Amino acid sequence: MSSARLANVAPILITPDLGRTAAYYRDVLGFKVVEHGDAPEPFAAIYRDSVEIILVEARHGEFVPNRVRYGAGFDVYIDPDTVAGVNELYAEVTARGACIHTEPGPTPYGSYEFVVEDIDGRLIGIGRIRDRKTFFGGALDGP
Repeated sequence: MSSARLANVAPILITPDLGRTAAYYRDVLGFKVVEHGDAPEPFAAIYRDSVEIILVEARHGEFVPNRVRYGAGFDVYIDPDTVAGVNELYAEVTARGACIHTEPGPTPYGSYEFVVEDIDGRLIGIGRIRDRKTFFGGALDGP
């Protein structure tokens, strides 16, 4: 097995209106926006702490969030550095007018999370693993 380690992931979110979506992530979720409008495929990179998300405007077709298209699943899951950070972020984004889909609480799969619905209808889970044994089962146990 390689010794190289993965350090980050930057999900790419397709949006019907790049400017409107970028403004939402800036104004409501507290991200910094770096626009790349002169790129061959215009996009915006948004950053908050060590999280990076790429926003790309759809050229054709209709954007549909996972829960509408597939009936399940978050579109993005963001992991704060502490369980207490979940409540802090909840207070911050609700004060900025976020549409809360699910309030903070424990999940049956071992995390503590809340869910925000973004301006495009995506569900964004924000949570932290609270019970490693429930979340990972025996997958991280040694041989």
